[in-house]
Amino acid sequence: MSGSLFQAFYDIVDMVFIGMIDQAAVAASTIFITLFWIVEVLNEIVGCSSVSMISQAYGSGNIEKTEHVCQKTFMFKILLACIGAVVMGVLLPWFYHLYSHDSTVIRYGLSYGYIRLIFLPVFFSSYTVNTIFRCTGDARTPMRLLLVASVMNIVLDPLLMFHTIPGTSIPGLGLGIAGAAIATVGSVSFSFVVGFVKLLRGKAPVHLRIKGILKRDKEIDRKLLSIGFPSGLNLLLRNVCTFVVLRLVSGFGTSAIAILGVGTRIYQFFCMPSSGIATGSGIIVGHCLGAERPSEAKLVISLTTLNCLACTVVLSALMWLFPHQLLGIFLGGISVGKDGVSLMHVFALCLLCLALMSGLSAAFYGSGETRAIMYGSLIAQWVFQIPYALIVIKLLHLGISFLWLSYLVGDCTELITLYCFFRSGRWSKKRV
Repeated sequence: MSGSLFQAFYDIVDMVFIGMIDQAAVAASTIFITLFWIVEVLNEIVGCSSVSMISQAYGSGNIEKTEHVCQKTFMFKILLACIGAVVMGVLLPWFYHLYSHDSTVIRYGLSYGYIRLIFLPVFFSSYTVNTIFRCTGDARTPMRLLLVASVMNIVLDPLLMFHTIPGTSIPGLGLGIAGAAIATVGSVSFSFVVGFVKLLRGKAPVHLRIKGILKRDKEIDRKLLSIGFPSGLNLLLRNVCTFVVLRLVSGFGTSAIAILGVGTRIYQFFCMPSSGIATGSGIIVGHCLGAERPSEAKLVISLTTLNCLACTVVLSALMWLFPHQLLGIFLGGISVGKDGVSLMHVFALCLLCLALMSGLSAAFYGSGETRAIMYGSLIAQWVFQIPYALIVIKLLHLGISFLWLSYLVGDCTELITLYCFFRSGRWSKKRV
């Protein structure tokens, strides 16, 4: 959970300092992050598969198989990251013109986006390092790496972005929004190198070797694709849904995009406790199933749900009670108005749904039964959320506050769907 919170600092700190530039910079980073979620689909496919395969292999006591899967995951993710970076680099200008005609927004976005995409293989590899440590029972190492990287990001952001560091007389490099991108990729690269070297030197539960990473294994590659494909398709469906909603939001102007971008970052940051607990619990579920102890896996899921809900109640209350203050941290003097307040209220309720879904998702990620997550997302977003959003905006011509409610409609539906799949019990019999 702590590691997830530190990881969220990358985007949170960037948004705070980017907000000091102007509203266009906030809108530019919001649009890029939406695009970045497309390539995250590739990471999700292999990452989800690797969590199930590594945790179950480690839970069964087969260290040789665990190391083999870890090594194949590295090479496969790097290959996918290179492909994704090239494709997204080509699409980036078109994507920005799709959502904004503001030349400043487009200029900021290209400057920020190209730097992030060049380092995409490093980002994917960093995720793999953290996954390997966590799946083999060492959650402290990725936590420490993410903490150091977060501190680096906090220090580098103002130094690289501004001619004079805000609140001081210390000179900076004045690179603007490009400086924010450089700070992020630099800090992530550092954490990756330190963690990767530790794995190569055998100072971890598993010992990786360069030769093993470079060798292909078609059977492992097939499993890395097939097990995680439903989860990747789920993320893709979510991302396309996000594109549709963002397109509808763009009709309300740059200010609306900025408010959504900031609100989403706050929401994602507040999601980290639930996401962190669910990540660890999914690994433990995998260990239990690998050791043929499904009853213990069910107990883990119950405790996970309760813990996620306990952590989220306070955060949800903060979003509901202090929307102006939270949004003001990132938007400076820009008035958020009732539109920003209504968005935060909707996200506060979505947080509670997410807490319950996080507990259930541990069952599906730990077992590899990721089709349930895909079906839940498909039904929630494309049968309920998107039709609702299109009706209230295109047909009824209602205000943006009604559009925000589409997020809650989708989350409530997905929660109900996931619970039905969980109750079926198929996940407890799944092995990879």
